Amino acid sequence: MTVDRYGVMGYPVAHSRSPVIHRLFAQQTGQELQYELLRVAPEKLEEAIRQFQRTGGKGLNITVPHKRAVFRLVDHLSERASTAGAVNTLSFRDNEIYGDNTDGIGLLRDLVVNLGLQLEGANILILGAGGATRGIVGPLLEMQPRNLCIANRTLQRADDLVERFASHGPVSACSFDAVPVAEPYGLVINATSAIHGGEVPPYPEAAISSQTTCYDLSYSLHPTPFVQWAQEHGAARAVMGWGMLVEQAAESFHIWRGVRPDTKPVLKQISITA
Repeated sequence: MTVDRYGVMGYPVAHSRSPVIHRLFAQQTGQELQYELLRVAPEKLEEAIRQFQRTGGKGLNITVPHKRAVFRLVDHLSERASTAGAVNTLSFRDNEIYGDNTDGIGLLRDLVVNLGLQLEGANILILGAGGATRGIVGPLLEMQPRNLCIANRTLQRADDLVERFASHGPVSACSFDAVPVAEPYGLVINATSAIHGGEVPPYPEAAISSQTTCYDLSYSLHPTPFVQWAQEHGAARAVMGWGMLVEQAAESFHIWRGVRPDTKPVLKQISITA
């Protein structure tokens, strides 16, 4: 019997926990599949995707730095991928490529269901204006926050996102050194890639209070520099993105297999054994 093939493409990708997560999902739901790590340089991306499709692959997760690049390769885009302008989930059916983005729903499920946050009326700050931010702004605005501010080292990139999402809700832009701090933020999300170099983006300490939840889209065996920074500056909670990782994977799994796994036992296991 041929086993359906899936995988994650990124550069780098060795750190990804996606194969473990999808193996646990498959065991839980009685699905037969294999899931591969695929390290693909940007200049080889289209060739690698086409090759995976030609050889019978059923679906791919797409991670840094490819989420925007695959946008132009798909034949059909979901509404949320179209809104984001970025894709993290590919499905191959009838010789066509379907693109979706599960980052936003994965983050919302972790914030609202797992962490119990109230996002309606919240004051939200996102650090970074790259592909990860594109996937989460639309879903966050659907939760009707009071304001969502995107801070970035290069202001123009943040402004571009504000222009893209202006019709979706109250969104604004600023540079890291000009974050508005008239009132503390209820939620601060780190979506920068700088964290991988051990850096912490510079922004005012006044953005954080004892009521602030700080959420790092990155995850690690040990607290990330951003999480350490948040803890040192008195945040109510400082959380790494394990929950988002598992929840967005569950949404991808549902797209591919038509069944939704229970994320709670997987999240517990992956955060302990990662």
